[in-house]
Amino acid sequence: MTATLVISILTIICLIAAIIFKPEIRIGKRSFETFWMVALLGMAMLLIFGKVTFPEIIANITASSSINPLKILVLFLSMTILSVILDELGFFRKLAYLALKKANGKQLRIFLYLYITVSILTIFTSNDIIILTFTPFICYFSKNAKINPLPYLISEFVAANTWSMMLVIGNPTNIYLASAYHINFLAYFQVMFFPTIISSLVAFGLLLLLFRKELTKQITITESYEYELKDKKIVGIILAHLIICTILLAVSSYIGLEMWYICLSFCLSALLWLGGYELLKKKQKFLLLKASLKRSPWSLVPFILSMFVFVMALNKYGITAIISADLSALNPVFGFGLSSFLTANIINNIPMTILYSNILATVVPVLQTPAIYAAVIGSNIGAYLTPIGALAGIMWMQILKKQGVKLSFPKFIEYGMLISVPTILVALLTLLLEF
Repeated sequence: MTATLVISILTIICLIAAIIFKPEIRIGKRSFETFWMVALLGMAMLLIFGKVTFPEIIANITASSSINPLKILVLFLSMTILSVILDELGFFRKLAYLALKKANGKQLRIFLYLYITVSILTIFTSNDIIILTFTPFICYFSKNAKINPLPYLISEFVAANTWSMMLVIGNPTNIYLASAYHINFLAYFQVMFFPTIISSLVAFGLLLLLFRKELTKQITITESYEYELKDKKIVGIILAHLIICTILLAVSSYIGLEMWYICLSFCLSALLWLGGYELLKKKQKFLLLKASLKRSPWSLVPFILSMFVFVMALNKYGITAIISADLSALNPVFGFGLSSFLTANIINNIPMTILYSNILATVVPVLQTPAIYAAVIGSNIGAYLTPIGALAGIMWMQILKKQGVKLSFPKFIEYGMLISVPTILVALLTLLLEF
C-alpha cells in the first residue's frame, strides 16, 4: 500500500511540474507533450515494483464492463474526429465569422455572440475541440481589431467548460462517469439541463462584471470578416453525420446499441466520405483526411490507460475505500462536487474522474446518483480554476504563448477563483434542489 501511494504521489508531482515547466519536448523536428510520458513512466514504476501485473492490466482493460477504458476512448475520439473534420473544412470558422459580422463591430455584442456561438457548439461537439479551434481565431481577430483578447479568451474558455456539462458527449469526464454507472443519454440530459443553464448564466454575468470596462472601448476592424466554405457538400455530409450520431446517442438505450459503437460507426463513415471526396476531387495526397487524423488527441490514449492503471492499483490496496469512507460522511452533492472540483486541479480532471468512478462505487445507492452528477459538475467547472484542471487548459495556455498573448498562471488562477467558485456553488445548489 505504501509503495503504491508513494509512486502515485510522485507521479502527480512530476505531472504538475511537467505541465507548468515543460509541457512539450522536442525530439528532432517533432514536438511531444510530456503529460502522457510522465503518466506512462509512473505506470511503468508500478509494474517494476510489482504493484500491478500485465495480466491484471489486460484483464481490466479488456473486461466487458461499462467502464472499459478502450470503449470510452473510442467514443470520445470518434466524436472528436467528427468535430475536427468539420473544423478542417472551415465550418466553425464560418460560424465565428457570421457571429462577428452580426455584431457589427461593437465589443459587447461581439462578446455576447462569441459566447453564444462557443456555448452552442460545445453542447453538440466537445469542449476541447471548440477551445482549440476558437482560440487562434480570437487571437487573430483581437490583434487585427487592436483590442485586448483576454475578455474573449477567458469567456470562450469558461463557456466551453460550463456548457460541456449539458450532454454526455461534451467532455470525456462526462462520458466516463455516465458509462461507469449506466446513465443513458436522455437521463443524463434531464438532470444536467438546469444546473448547466443556471450556472452558465451566473458565469456569463461574472464575466461581464470582470470585463465591462474593456468591452466599452472602441474597436477598429481593418479587415472585412467574410468567409465562404469551399466544400459545402462535404461539410453538409459530415454535419449530417454529427447530427444523426447525436440523435442516435440520445435513443441508444432504447435501440439496444452501445454509445461507443454508434460513434465509431459514424466516425469511420465520415472518414470514408472525406477520403472519397478528396479522391474524386483528385486531391491524391488526402490532405484534409491526414490533417483531421493528425489533429486528433491521440496522446489521451496512453494518458487515460496509464491513469486507469493507477486507479486499479489504488483500488487493489484499499486506498479508494478509505477516501470513499471520508467523503460518504459528507453531503453527497457538496461533498463530491467540491472535492472533485479541487482534486481535478491537483491531478487533472481525467485521472480525477477515473479515481472517483471507483470511489463512487462504494457509496450507498440512495446517495450515489446525486454524488455522480456532482462529480460531473466538479470535473467540468474545475477546468477553469487553474490551468492544471483540464488538458484543454494546458493546451490553451500553450496556444496563447505561441500567439504572443500574456496570461500568467497566477493571473489565470485569479480569474478562475472569481468565476469558478460562485459558478460551482450555484451549479451544486441547483443539483441539490433536483434531488
